[in-house]
Amino acid sequence: MDKIIEYMLAEDEGFGDITSNAVIEKGSEVKAYIISKDEGILAGSDIIREVFEEYGVKVTFWLMDGTKINKNDLIMSMKGDARTILLLERTVLNLSMRMSGVASAADYYASLVKDYDVKIAGTRKTSPAIAKFDKYALKVGGVDTHRFSLDDMVLIKDNHIAVCGTPLEALLKAKENTSFSKKIEIEVETLDDAIECVKNKADIVMLDNMSGEEVKEVIDELKKLDIRQNSLIEVSGGITEDNILDYVEYGVDIISIGALTHSSRSLNFSLKIE
Repeated sequence: MDKIIEYMLAEDEGFGDITSNAVIEKGSEVKAYIISKDEGILAGSDIIREVFEEYGVKVTFWLMDGTKINKNDLIMSMKGDARTILLLERTVLNLSMRMSGVASAADYYASLVKDYDVKIAGTRKTSPAIAKFDKYALKVGGVDTHRFSLDDMVLIKDNHIAVCGTPLEALLKAKENTSFSKKIEIEVETLDDAIECVKNKADIVMLDNMSGEEVKEVIDELKKLDIRQNSLIEVSGGITEDNILDYVEYGVDIISIGALTHSSRSLNFSLKIE
């Protein structure tokens, strides 16, 4: 994450902030603050602090990660070199606004199911290079991060199955070649494949892009066969705020939502020099 922030700053600076260098005297000390122009959940405050402090800017945070923020809330204040603060401004704001937007979306979806025994999770549909920042924001927002990277767990998807042959063949190969320390999840699209994979005790069976009626049919059949307890059941694809409670009522264990990271709106923050 430090290397990525270093690249972000270098990308924004180019060969130097020619505007600040032209109009601000070297060594000018100022006070500044960041306010919210939005409502949501704050995320990324510790990261912002580290960036500013690494460049010699003293920071005081008035609100911390996970806090619900409102319009005009004072998030943080700072004191330091004017040129340095302006050099860091856009990178710090862009990152914290993005992270707070993801955390806010996560918090909203978590609130929809707070009365139920179900996990909301993100996916790997993150922005390139800043996946770990997105995942951190998901955690701040109160949902599960799911996989951070490909080495976290075995997740057999449609393209793996296309190479192996059938979901069951792929699952059995994974069981044969994977350490006991890693969970195995498999994505299925039909009732029959779901039954076969649960019978063979995949740790997690993902019902991918199934309608609510199809998911209910799978759950009912697993209960009828007395194998529902063999696997966690995850649903993904086409789940929105309007239909999420339907899936919860069917008795699934996990609901993963890519939109938390690929479509969440950044919050709007502003940095002002006094």
